[in-house]
This record gives sequence, C-alpha cells and structure tokens, in this order.
Amino acid sequence: MMKSWSMAATAALLSIACVPGAVQAEQPTLAGSWHLVSYEVESKDTGGKIAAMGEHPSGRVIFTGDHRVAFVLTGDGRKAGKSDADKAALLNSLVAYTGIERTGDNQWCTDVEAAWNPEWVGTTQCREFRVAGGRLEVLTPWRQMPNWPGMTRSIITFERDR
Repeated sequence: MMKSWSMAATAALLSIACVPGAVQAEQPTLAGSWHLVSYEVESKDTGGKIAAMGEHPSGRVIFTGDHRVAFVLTGDGRKAGKSDADKAALLNSLVAYTGIERTGDNQWCTDVEAAWNPEWVGTTQCREFRVAGGRLEVLTPWRQMPNWPGMTRSIITFERDR
C-alpha cells in the first residue's frame, strides 16, 4: 500500500512539475502599471551616477496580460515649446516606445512597433530587470551614448501602482 502511494505521489509531483506555468511561477510578473521613481545613468569606468533626466523625472511602464508594453519617460521641468527649435529640443528629455514583450531569466525584450526614436522601430530592445517587493529596477546594456562620455548604462526604477 505504501509503495503504491509513493508511486502515485511521485507521479502527481512530476505532473505538477511539468505544467508549463509551474516553472514560470518563479519569474516575477511584470503585468500591471508601474510609475517612475528614478532614472540614472551609470559610468562603467567610474561607477559614478547622474540623474539623467533631472531629480524629478516622470513616467510609467505598463505591461498588459497579452504581452504588450507601453514605456514613457519624461525629464524634469519640461516646458511647452514655442519655436520649432524648442519643440525639437523636447525630444532630448523623452523616451517612449511600445510593442510586444517577452520575459525570461530576468530579462524583458520588446519587439518595438512605435517609438519616439524611429531608429528603434522594428528592433528588439532587451533590458535586464529585478523585482523586489513593489519595486522594478531596469538596467540597459552597457553602451556608448552620444550624450554621455564612455560606456554607460541606464538604471531605471519604478514602483508598482497600488
């Protein structure tokens, strides 16, 4: 009797372990709305960080249940542009894109469908992330950016909306 129970228990445990969603349960869910807390740029050479869009940037990332993402960040102190040059300069304090996302191994990748920067449309943008409690920390890959010296990465922190 004990032997058959052990085999049945083993079979039940194996069937649970093989359920497709069972392994994914360890992956934190990103579904929902997250508001921006901070946006920093870190130097690989020095480890120093700067507030890339000012001390009080605003923004949000929204992940839907059907794997869509909408991502918008705006810099601190933006004012409506009056001239064409003023309006063009506003692009320097904006990051926005949307597309289909997939997550795995603490990485989220977006197949970009629309973006503030046309060069991103049709590309796949991948970001490392960590979820701790109600916080989401997003790290871009190290890269050379035209507006920051040396190799840098962005560290973007969001808080889950309640």
